[in-house]
Amino acid sequence: MLSTVANKHVLLSFLDYLKVEKGLAALTVSAYSTDIGQFAGFLQKRKRTLRSARRNDVRDFLQELFANQLDGRSVGRKLSALRHFYRYLLLDSLISHDPTLNIDSPKQWKVLPKSLAREEMDAMLEKPQPPFNRKLDEAIAARDRAMLEVLYAGALRVSEIIGVKIEDLKLDLGYVLVRGKGDKERVVPLGKSAVDVVTEYMRQARTALAAGKSSPLLFLGRGARRLTRQRVWQMVRAASATTGRRASPHMLRHSCATHMVENGADLRTVQTILGHADISTTQVYTHLALDRLKSVYQKHHPRAKAR
Repeated sequence: MLSTVANKHVLLSFLDYLKVEKGLAALTVSAYSTDIGQFAGFLQKRKRTLRSARRNDVRDFLQELFANQLDGRSVGRKLSALRHFYRYLLLDSLISHDPTLNIDSPKQWKVLPKSLAREEMDAMLEKPQPPFNRKLDEAIAARDRAMLEVLYAGALRVSEIIGVKIEDLKLDLGYVLVRGKGDKERVVPLGKSAVDVVTEYMRQARTALAAGKSSPLLFLGRGARRLTRQRVWQMVRAASATTGRRASPHMLRHSCATHMVENGADLRTVQTILGHADISTTQVYTHLALDRLKSVYQKHHPRAKAR
């Protein structure tokens, strides 16, 4: 449903053009109507109409579609619908500028990674309560909390955290040696919170999980078994339940990088911690930080909103 009379009028005019002048099938016309109507709803939040849309509005709309896990083909179809629509308005002298000009093909876009807000991270990292007051349950809770802290502190991938060995851990120096993609090693610092929680885990919980068996790995399953990727995903998903989000281990990695950039960390440092071979991969986090900067500015600056 279009929210304004202006939007409804201009869209109906375009749809009549598609049916009468172009002879398009009803199904195709309906798809155009849905796609443009969705964009109109997006614009309403910005207090704009279809005719007053700007290039940044189109880009932000497409980026939001990607963030909502829409595939590139579907995003491309919506962009095509908008291009046809604004070309029609331009030729009919209903607008003076086409906001879809020079918009890259969705195939060339980089999807901004999802991250958690700091308040959500704080909620996840609160000490979990074991379901039963048993030694093994307490050990698992301590292990999970330690893994969450390390995932967030060092931006580790799932494959990296389940492969960390005791010998890689340098708690007295506050860092861990991580083996990433291509078996490349990097030194990742751990903050005081992570060091304290891992120290607590090492004190008793790891011994309880090992159950008398030996393993070189830092984080263990019951009976000293190696943890699976699926188990780590389940653990993170369960821990994020209190936030109302369905978080993944990779979201903790993205959250670490995003929060560092938001707090002024330089990209080279973030690149080193993440283990990116090319800094262009790391630069995506500057967009996330700028988005938050704009959002906070719009919310709090007295002259940010139009009177």
